[in-house]
Amino acid sequence: MSKGTVVLAYSGGLDTSCILVWLQEQGYDVITYLANIGQDEDFEAARKKAESLGAKKMFIEDLQAEFVEQFIWPAVQANAIYEDRYLLGSSLARPCIARRQVQIARQEGAQFVSHGATGKGNDQIRFELTCYALYPEVQVIAPWRIPEFYSRFKGRDDLMKYAQEKGIPVPVSPKAPWSMDANLMHISYEAGILENPKTHRPSDLYLMTKNPEDSPNTPDVLEVEFLKGVPVKVTHLKEGRALDTPLQIFSYLNQIGGKHGVGRIDIVENRYIGMKSRGLYETPGGTILYHAHLDIETFTMDREVRRIKQGLGVKLSELIYYGYWFSPEFSFLQHCIEKSQEHVEGNVQISVFKGHVYVLGRQELTCELVSMNVQGDYDPGDASGFIKVNAVRLKEYHRLQGNAQPKN
Repeated sequence: MSKGTVVLAYSGGLDTSCILVWLQEQGYDVITYLANIGQDEDFEAARKKAESLGAKKMFIEDLQAEFVEQFIWPAVQANAIYEDRYLLGSSLARPCIARRQVQIARQEGAQFVSHGATGKGNDQIRFELTCYALYPEVQVIAPWRIPEFYSRFKGRDDLMKYAQEKGIPVPVSPKAPWSMDANLMHISYEAGILENPKTHRPSDLYLMTKNPEDSPNTPDVLEVEFLKGVPVKVTHLKEGRALDTPLQIFSYLNQIGGKHGVGRIDIVENRYIGMKSRGLYETPGGTILYHAHLDIETFTMDREVRRIKQGLGVKLSELIYYGYWFSPEFSFLQHCIEKSQEHVEGNVQISVFKGHVYVLGRQELTCELVSMNVQGDYDPGDASGFIKVNAVRLKEYHRLQGNAQPKN
């Protein structure tokens, strides 16, 4: 008798294929679910593999457009960046994937969901907090935290042996000696030979970006147009090519950034679970938008509002990284950040070249107040009183400092 139905987040790889068969051995009916968020994947081969291994149903969902519009764009508005360097590619993808997973679970009457995330990482938290937030009654089966599973499968060799015993097709080509996660936003690389933070990355590691040393010797010059802090158009100023849908915009920026080796970082970050982890990331389109949005925002936003918004962006970045996309505090912060973006509108011209993004200029709808040629409502004479008032405390500070000096 079946223990119930479980929706498994499935990749088609060794781990989740073994989990699919193992869950059936435990007495569950398994529905597999694969999200297309821009990774290089043979989706039909994954479908056939899941069905051949006994999956009751296989859902393949194209989430690319909603990933850009509903997850990447809010991160762009926030200038979201974790610990000053990581642009949150995996962190943004997880709530997008898990949200659809629980929708399928509800639709199919499944009482359980499952995933292949390890027991030491962030992804287990991101997946499960989303599942519990959107489907409170659901039960999560996390094999890599179940003793009978992780005691049996101590590593890849044990999984390979199990796969051979159960007739699970195994990869023909050797597995790279590190772990990868790919989506529209980025590719991440960690674990394996990269765990030693002193080890230099292999020359063939990066797949999304060209080595800046081998990139073209002429830059690509683009204009990115923003409306309410969101990119609405990108134009190649030399070629005249223009794109204006979110998925097209982001895919094109990935292409240009990848061509010039933009967005590579090698960092040691603090995982939410309490340990440090080395990660190598390439985020070409996201890096271009980070610089362009930062520029147009600084240009168009009130100074004091922006100071407050900077702090909110740091907090929002932490919530994304920790997995709290569907929390009340995230909803509140996102609303505040969207409010701050009401007048973040205009164009930024950028040069993408040899691993870097250079801002060349920007244009807002009207900007006369700071002009040297237009007086506007500003009276320069008012600056005298402004300076004297602000000098009061400086005078007092140095008077006291002078009084504190020892006398001869």
